[in-house]
Amino acid sequence: MGADTTIRPAGAGDEVRVREIVEAAFGGYVERLGLRPAPMDADYGELIRLGRAYVIGVPPAGVIVLVPLADHLLVENVAVEPDSQGKGLGRRLLGFAEEEARRLGVPQLRLYTNELMTENLALYGRLGYTETGRGSEARFRRVFFTKRLDSTLP
Repeated sequence: MGADTTIRPAGAGDEVRVREIVEAAFGGYVERLGLRPAPMDADYGELIRLGRAYVIGVPPAGVIVLVPLADHLLVENVAVEPDSQGKGLGRRLLGFAEEEARRLGVPQLRLYTNELMTENLALYGRLGYTETGRGSEARFRRVFFTKRLDSTLP
C-alpha cells in the first residue's frame, strides 16, 4: 500500500480532520442523491467521545465508525479522502471492523449504503457482504448488507 495503515481510535484532536475526510469522500454524491449523504451530518465529536470512530494513517486519510450491538457490529460509516482512494485503505478499515467484531464476539458485520452509490454496492459484494434488503429510512433509499464471520477464526 505504501501509505501508513495504522488504525487507532480517533481522539478529540481528530474531529476537524474526520469531518474534512467525510466531506471530501461524500461530497461528490450530493448532486447524484439530491441531498447530503447522512455521514456528512453526523456528530463526529460525539462519535469520537463514545469511542466509535477510528482513523487510519498519519495524518488521517480515512475513518470508520463502528457501533457495537448485541448480535452484530454495525459499520455506520467508512470514508477515505479522495486522494487516498484506491490504495486499499477502505479495505483495511473494513478488515479492522472484522477484527473488532471477532474481538467483541459477535458473528456478523452489518452496513448499509445508498442505492445510488453503485460503486459501494459492487465493492461490498466483492468483499464478501451479502445484500439482505432494501428500504427507505428518513429521506434515504438504503441497501443493507451483512457479512457473517467464520466463528472458527480467532
